[in-house]
Amino acid sequence: MATQLSVNLNKIALLRNARGRNYPSVTDFAARVLNSGAIGVTMHPRPDERHARRSDIYEIAELLIDYPGKELNVEGNPTEEFMRLVLDIKPHQCTLVPDDPEQITSDHGWNLRQDLEWVKSIVNRLNDAGIRSSIFMDPNASDMLLASQTGTDRIELYTESYAENYDQPEAGEILKTYQDTALAAQSYNLGVNAGHDLNLHNLEIFLSSVHGVREVSIGHAITVESLDYGFQSTLNMYLEILGKVNHRT
Repeated sequence: MATQLSVNLNKIALLRNARGRNYPSVTDFAARVLNSGAIGVTMHPRPDERHARRSDIYEIAELLIDYPGKELNVEGNPTEEFMRLVLDIKPHQCTLVPDDPEQITSDHGWNLRQDLEWVKSIVNRLNDAGIRSSIFMDPNASDMLLASQTGTDRIELYTESYAENYDQPEAGEILKTYQDTALAAQSYNLGVNAGHDLNLHNLEIFLSSVHGVREVSIGHAITVESLDYGFQSTLNMYLEILGKVNHRT
């Protein structure tokens, strides 16, 4: 199965919020993403709305009506407020992330030895609503049995440990943990997504080594790299990498 790109637009929203006006427009950038060939858009609204706003989610969901086959992925900590938003919008995918409101960014996956029953109850609500579920997980093959017991459709591999060390001597050993985790997930019929600090330099190596990844969610790197290459050129470079990897597999 080909790996697809979902573009996280939180940093576009952060730039917009810095001036208090709708410039840049998150919805306009969402349309550019959808027109580019990416599978869809990811948004991660936090309680303080410091970047993505709840209104953005509604506007992008409305935009997607005109883009059959494209997807909205809403990710976040499943507080009751977050779940009300998700169950109202009914995005194509909801990625559950165990981040605290004060965190700058997500920095760990679920501890299912502690939170299995609670995560399972959230996943059940998503499944009942017909929303594809994904849970954010560290690269640990032994956790995939627990992940499967939540009833989730997919896991998203937290890729920071790879991204920080992809050009270091220990990169091969780290990649092996992702390979093993992806294989274990797939053995339990879980789809595999991946995201966090993937960029133009490390993405191809990761996808060439960790087979069967269905979707990568990338946002911060695309925004930063756009300062050098322009937004559309950066998107095209990512899609070229995915096309190359998908052709080989």
